[in-house]
Amino acid sequence: MLALTCAEPPGEVTHWTGRALAQAVGISRRSVQRIWDAHRLQPHRVRSFKRSNDPAFAAKVEDIVGLYMDPPRHAVVLSPDEKSQIQALERTRPSRPVTPGRPETRTHDYIRHGTTTLFAALDVLEGTVIGCCMQHHRHEEFLRFLNTIEADPCSWLPPAVFAAATTR
Repeated sequence: MLALTCAEPPGEVTHWTGRALAQAVGISRRSVQRIWDAHRLQPHRVRSFKRSNDPAFAAKVEDIVGLYMDPPRHAVVLSPDEKSQIQALERTRPSRPVTPGRPETRTHDYIRHGTTTLFAALDVLEGTVIGCCMQHHRHEEFLRFLNTIEADPCSWLPPAVFAAATTR
């Protein structure tokens, strides 16, 4: 049964289900689940990956990781990212908190207040996050975020780091 679980399933299905394997082998679905649990098999879970075909990939990774692991003296290393289409939602009623024997409860319906885009940067040295929300997700907003960080570093850098960065 274990070999069959690891083999391709018949037909057009992508993976074995407990019910299908039980029927194919002639045992109960619960028996299949117990055997899978005992052998830590989870045929319904898929982990994906992508390999780069760039011949210089390893060198590029070393350059980037090197910045984080051993940044140049007096350098501020930031890791910027953006998350678009964050929905600004408000529940129609307040949630009830968790109490002993009862989970948190909330209504299924909500009022939608549009979307926003979060721009954020991790200051690798200090472990702090710099962020702001903007209405649009275009390159102009991302550049404005980067320019804001560059133009006023003392607004987000701790004073000791700002002093060290400016005394070059």
